[in-house]
Amino acid sequence: MLKLLIPIVEPHGAALAAQYAAAMFLRHCACEVELLEVLEPIDVGRASAFHSRSQLQRREKRSMLSGLLATRAILERAGVPCTSRRVFGEPAPTIAAYASQMQSDIVVIDASHVGLWRRFAMLARLWQLTRKPVTMLR
Repeated sequence: MLKLLIPIVEPHGAALAAQYAAAMFLRHCACEVELLEVLEPIDVGRASAFHSRSQLQRREKRSMLSGLLATRAILERAGVPCTSRRVFGEPAPTIAAYASQMQSDIVVIDASHVGLWRRFAMLARLWQLTRKPVTMLR
């Protein structure tokens, strides 16, 4: 039984990762999927100087919700059992810590909407921080 961790780091969701998990489930390779919605820390950046922390968190949650719902819909249509959780933090360390904590077998990242430099930096950082296999789809 494989346990997949699919982090959602962009408002676009993780459709490619969900399709990958659904295909694995249909081939009887994956049994359980954990969706991890990773919201970046709010106190970083210029917006925190002009808006309250709670207002920025609400805006971030709303923008990420559509991506989470779209990703979850793909998994539910395929009949894949999945759970989801929302966490705040830097993407790579948060994903690595959560993969270890939940004893995930594979981390599957949809990087189709992530720029080349950010994709490379996130993958390199994840390889440093976790011993779990990381599959990045684009």
